[in-house]
Amino acid sequence: MSEYVKFTYDRATSELAPFSGLADLNACRRKLRELQLIGIDSNGVCFGNLSVRDDATKKDFYITGSATGGLSELTLANCAKVVAYDFERNSLRYEGYAVPSSESLTHAAIYESDGSARAIIHCHDSKFWLRLLDRAPTTSKAVEYGTAEMAHEIRRLFETSDVHQRKIFVMGGHEGGIVTFGRNLEEAFAISMHERNEAAHLQR
Repeated sequence: MSEYVKFTYDRATSELAPFSGLADLNACRRKLRELQLIGIDSNGVCFGNLSVRDDATKKDFYITGSATGGLSELTLANCAKVVAYDFERNSLRYEGYAVPSSESLTHAAIYESDGSARAIIHCHDSKFWLRLLDRAPTTSKAVEYGTAEMAHEIRRLFETSDVHQRKIFVMGGHEGGIVTFGRNLEEAFAISMHERNEAAHLQR
C-alpha cells in the first residue's frame, strides 16, 4: 500500500480501457503544473490530483494515480477507474495499473453529493489556502486528507454551506489543499483561477 493512501483498496483488473477524458485531463494538468498548483515538492512528495466522471456509468470516475503529481504527462498506466467505494469501511475497488489517488474518497463524496459535478481538481497553494480558510466552505481542521472522515465532512458541507453554488472548498486539516469542481475540467479550473485572483485582490 502507498504510504499516502489511507483507505484499503482492491484491484478489479489491471487493465484500463481508454477513456475520452484523458486528453482534457492532461491539458488541464499542464496548466496546473505551470502554476505549480500540482507537482512535486522539495521533499520529493507529489501533490495534487484530478478526476472526471465516467459518462457511461454516471457513478464511476477516472482519477489520477497516487504519486503522479510530478509527471509531466499521464498515460492510461498512470490513471485508475474507481468502480466502487464504501465510506464506512474506508475502502474502494478500482480498475487499472496505478493505485488511485489518496484523495479518491474525497472525489467520491463530491460526485455523490452533486450529480452535476463531472470533474474535480485538488490543488495545493499555501497562500491561496490561507486567504480562503474559513472564507470559503472549509472542512474541519481536525480531519485529515484522504480519510472516510473527510468524505463525511464533504457531505456535511453540501448540507450546511453554499459549496454547491461556489464549487470550491478548503481542506481545513490539510494545509494548502483546495478543491474545485464543475461540469468539466475547464469550469473547475476557471473557478480556481477566479477565486485565486479574488483572494489575492482582497489581500492587497
